[in-house]
Amino acid sequence: MKNKVLNYLLLLSVTVLVLFFSLKDNYEEIISILKTLNKGWLLVACLLIFGYWFFKTIALNTIVKKFKSEFRFRKAFRLILEINFFNAITPFASGGQPFQIYSLRKEKIKMADCTTIAIQQFVVYQIALVILGVIAIICNHFFHMFPNNSVIKHLVTIGFIVNAVVTVALFLLAFTKKINKFIVNIGINLLHKFKIVKDKEKQTKKFNKYINELYDGTKLLLKNKSEFIGMIFINFAGLVCLYLVPLAILYGAGDYTSFNGLESVIASAYVMLIGSFVPIPGGTGGLEFGFIKFYGNFIKGSVLTAIMITWRFITYYIPMIIGAIAVSITKKEKKI
Repeated sequence: MKNKVLNYLLLLSVTVLVLFFSLKDNYEEIISILKTLNKGWLLVACLLIFGYWFFKTIALNTIVKKFKSEFRFRKAFRLILEINFFNAITPFASGGQPFQIYSLRKEKIKMADCTTIAIQQFVVYQIALVILGVIAIICNHFFHMFPNNSVIKHLVTIGFIVNAVVTVALFLLAFTKKINKFIVNIGINLLHKFKIVKDKEKQTKKFNKYINELYDGTKLLLKNKSEFIGMIFINFAGLVCLYLVPLAILYGAGDYTSFNGLESVIASAYVMLIGSFVPIPGGTGGLEFGFIKFYGNFIKGSVLTAIMITWRFITYYIPMIIGAIAVSITKKEKKI
């Protein structure tokens, strides 16, 4: 609870600061643009977010059904909303996976299988994210969409490296049994020396059994390579939906020429690379900074700020609110 309160306070403080600096110069003009945004295009932007959730749900449901065939799409969709909420309120989006494992455990799925599902889902998502990042970097290299700003270039490079390292680390965790056992044995020996673990042999056997079960489960992911590639493509499609949201908002502002769909996807991929290593819930501050820097090459002034605020509200705050509602509904159902 203390961590939650601190996260909420940090998120609120940074959000207020971002809004203050965004609105302080052209407050009336920005508010005027926000008021006149076309509601139909805003609905399209919201439907794109729904599409992002929908594709992620397909991937999750496909993985879970390997371990529990009767798992329903509706439950998978709600779980995606809940994971999104816990990712939104924790630094580095670190809260979603533990909650996912906890929630799947309640479905009477083995602990090792729950961990396997979380890892598999995150692996295919990260691969799709990195592929889009690579495409963005290649496109910018050939089409020179963004000026060569050294600070931005370094931030994008760091973000790309962070995501690539996370993806590789997850692969090692999921598919390399020997490395896992080696790490676990070192950890148990260390804890045994500090008298935290009393029965070293018992704990070693317990964790080795867990690792074997985890490894057996993850092998299912690569057993059907076409399905594995298909899930990467599904996550790729979901990210494209997410990355097209700024374009729908631009159209809502009555501007149909400043940037196109490809430019929206590439700019958003760069924004996500920067925001991925910001240690504040939701990447708040970093994502707004990245949006202004990259989309500022296409649009300027009050229109840019208004679109950034709307984009952030649709892609972060609305999903967080919906996720919170989903979590509260689940809690009430469990009480009943």
